[in-house]
Amino acid sequence: MYLLKNNHTNLIKQWTRDLGFEHCGIARAEVLDDDARRLESWLNKGMNGSMAYMENYFDIRIDPSRLVPGAKSVITLLLNYFPGEVALREAGPKEGAPRVTSREADPRETAPRVAKYAYGKDYHEVIRDKLKKLLVQIREQIGEVNGRGFVDSAPVLERSWAVRSGLGWVGKNGNLLNKQAGSFFFIATLIVDLELEVDTPFAGDYCGTCRKCIDACPTEAILDNKVVDGSKCISYFTIELKDQLIPEAMKGKFQDWLFGCDTCQDVCPWNRFSKPTRETAFAPIPAILNFSTADWEELTEEGFREIFRHSALKRTKYAGIQRNLRFIAP
Repeated sequence: MYLLKNNHTNLIKQWTRDLGFEHCGIARAEVLDDDARRLESWLNKGMNGSMAYMENYFDIRIDPSRLVPGAKSVITLLLNYFPGEVALREAGPKEGAPRVTSREADPRETAPRVAKYAYGKDYHEVIRDKLKKLLVQIREQIGEVNGRGFVDSAPVLERSWAVRSGLGWVGKNGNLLNKQAGSFFFIATLIVDLELEVDTPFAGDYCGTCRKCIDACPTEAILDNKVVDGSKCISYFTIELKDQLIPEAMKGKFQDWLFGCDTCQDVCPWNRFSKPTRETAFAPIPAILNFSTADWEELTEEGFREIFRHSALKRTKYAGIQRNLRFIAP
C-alpha cells in the first residue's frame, strides 16, 4: 500500500511539473480549526470591506470534505507569473539610454500602473485548464478519482494549505512566501479522495524583524501580527469595490495604481529571488507595457473589450477602469 501511495505521489508531482507548475506540495485533508478562528476574527472586524461573499460558506472554507466527499489529500500548486518585462514606469531607463529631462520624459514613465499578475492572460483561465488536464491524467493513469480544482474563485484557504504542504510561510503582507521563489506566483488547489504521501508542513517564518511591506503600504492596510485590512487595500478599491466611489480619504495615496497593487511585494527582500515566468500565456499584453495616461483616457469601451478580452482587467470592467483613472488623476 505504501509503495502504491508513494508511486501515485511521484507521478502526480511529475505531471504538475510537466504542466508548468514550479512547486507542488501535498497535505492531508482535514478541518482547519486554527484558520477558522483567525478567519472568523478577521471577518468580525469588518476587514473584508464590502466583500460580503467572504462571509459565505464558512464551514466549507475550513473543511475540504465539504467540497469533495471523502477527501483525503489536498494538492497545492504554485505557478510563477513574474514578468520578464516590466512596465517602463517600474523598470526605469534602460542601461545606455540617453538621459532625458523631465520635460522630455517618456509619458509612459508616469502612466497608470497595473499589478504584475494581470500583465498577461487571465490566470483563472490558464490555471483551470491545467487543473482539468491534471485531473484527467490522474483518472486515466491511476483510476477513478473524485476531485475538484480551485484557483482564487471558491471557498478554499489556499495559503493555509500551501503552508501545510511545505511550500512556504505567510509573510507580514499576507502573501505566501517561498524561499526559492519569493511571492510572485499563483496558488492553485486540487482536492482529491486519493490518499497520497504528505509533505512536511512549513514551520519557519523568515520575515524576522523586517517591516518593509508594512512601512511601504500606501494606505497603511498592513497591520501587525500578519493582519491585512482588506478594506484599506488598493487592490480592494480598484478591483473589488463594485459600482461605488472610492472614498475621498484615499485621494493621493494610490501611487498611480490603476488595477491592483504590487507595492508590498516589490519591496519584499525575498522577491530578489523572483525569476521570469516560463508560462507563455502570461506574456504581457503590449498595451499594459506601453499605454500612456492619454492612451488609457482615450480608450473606448469597445477598445477595452477587444484589448483585454482575455485579461484579468475585465474583472473591474470598463466603468471601473474609468473610475480608477479619474481617482488617480492629479
